[in-house]
Amino acid sequence: MTARVLIVDDVFANIRLLEARLTAEYFTVLTAMSGPQALDICERGECDVVLLDVMMPGMDGYEVCRRLKSAPQTAHLPVIMVTALDSPSDRLTGLQAGADDFLTKPINELALLTRVRSLVRLKHLTDELRARAAGTQGLGLPDPLSMAAAEDGQNGRILLVEDRANAADRMSAALKQHHVVEIEAHAQNVLQQVQEGGYDVAIISLGLHEADPLRLISQIRSDNGLRNLPILVLAEAISDPLVTRAIDMGVNDYLIRPIDRNELIARVTTQIRKWRYQERLRDNLRASMELAIVDPLTKLHNRRFLHTQLQSLLADDTARGAAVSLLVLDLDHFKSINDQHGHDVGDEVLRECAERLRQAVRGIDIVARFGGEEFVVAMPDTEPFAAQRVAERIRQSIDNQPFSVANGTKTLRVTASIGVATAGASLRSGDSLFKNADKAMYEAKRAGRNCVRIAA
Repeated sequence: MTARVLIVDDVFANIRLLEARLTAEYFTVLTAMSGPQALDICERGECDVVLLDVMMPGMDGYEVCRRLKSAPQTAHLPVIMVTALDSPSDRLTGLQAGADDFLTKPINELALLTRVRSLVRLKHLTDELRARAAGTQGLGLPDPLSMAAAEDGQNGRILLVEDRANAADRMSAALKQHHVVEIEAHAQNVLQQVQEGGYDVAIISLGLHEADPLRLISQIRSDNGLRNLPILVLAEAISDPLVTRAIDMGVNDYLIRPIDRNELIARVTTQIRKWRYQERLRDNLRASMELAIVDPLTKLHNRRFLHTQLQSLLADDTARGAAVSLLVLDLDHFKSINDQHGHDVGDEVLRECAERLRQAVRGIDIVARFGGEEFVVAMPDTEPFAAQRVAERIRQSIDNQPFSVANGTKTLRVTASIGVATAGASLRSGDSLFKNADKAMYEAKRAGRNCVRIAA
């Protein structure tokens, strides 16, 4: 997996050394020798990962990282801080500044490449979500990038898979300052636990005594609902071949024993923050998709969705020799409800009508609000006589029970006129089927309303 890596260092020799290592692995390398220059490159979206030196004149690496992570347009950009400083407090400062990782000079080449590859994989996924989220900003939804960048990674739910009781207790005590931690010593129980949902990160020891940790990771990553769950592994040494295998299988991060409690907290918090960042973007995508196909007032499908699905139903059922019937329903004298009682009451009537429609049809039927007080029901595998029975059942469900409105202080009698049409030799398109059902509905209006009419 290739990517564009930005190396930021004020020492040219250091840049050349890292550039040679990364170029040999087919990464595209960009360089910057100051913080402001790096920020400018990142803001233009010219890189996928940043290798950032800490000790630079003017603006140090910590400040560059903080600025990148606080800006919605660059908060998603993975940052690996590279420095000769080796104390736990230095690593912690970098992680608290928002860095995704921290490497100490002289750099272990295996650690460098595994970290970069892992972060590139995550960055590509995030880029896709961001691109889709950016396309929804004209729909009236909150700015997804700003909301996602504001996530602090606190109060997470963590599953710790560790069969060394003392080690598990020490890590749990450290993490419980900021998160909820559940310890599981038996690997055979883990898959079911994570499938039940609710975890923000899983921490798995690569030294489990009675189970293969890589097999467990493989099972988690093979589950469609868990492919994006952050996984952090615990290893004895960076040279452990299990670490490389785990990274290749999609593990997000690792820690080397003995584990520094502050680094553990910082790395877990970073993973939770990135996980929630992506979940915010996914939620935004789901909301935008709902806006595209769902009527906001009644929560039924809208006209656009009906049009696309109706054509698909007709094609499928025609190929199988099955019938597709369509009901067009219009509430009688609805304008007088709005005029006499107000549009709020009219909206209540529409919502209640939508609910009665849902209850009167099958799960495979498509119920849509076509516009105003007009509703449409598309019914696959439904012959004309069956469609007429359904239409009559819907008409009675609206007519027989008064509508309770204005917080139960009023009741209104509402009726509906319904037209029914069934696809046949001369009705192979959704438009013609709708026109026939609509024409039948107007015949019901002319017949005195509150009745069902079948298209000729």
